[in-house]
Amino acid sequence: MKVVRLLILLAVLVGGLIIGSLNSQPLDISLAFWVLKTTSGVAIIVSLLLGALLGGALVAAGVVIPLYAKLRRASKAALVASRAPANQVPPSPSPFDGR
Repeated sequence: MKVVRLLILLAVLVGGLIIGSLNSQPLDISLAFWVLKTTSGVAIIVSLLLGALLGGALVAAGVVIPLYAKLRRASKAALVASRAPANQVPPSPSPFDGR
């Protein structure tokens, strides 16, 4: 597994070097009060990185965090059910799941 990760890391690094070397034209990015002077290769790589980070954050906020909350609720319900006496009927779960 470590070898696969190393190969993926090297492939991404080589890809970034190729993109950076093939796109060496100067580029001025005008933001509200200042101007960033960079090359087009660096701008491409940074925009790809920011897009991946933003996409990961959106997936975490939209999928992972709600699943963790559902898992916590299920764990608490299982803990309460395991402590309940055998002759009692456990309460039925609510059909409303919070969405």
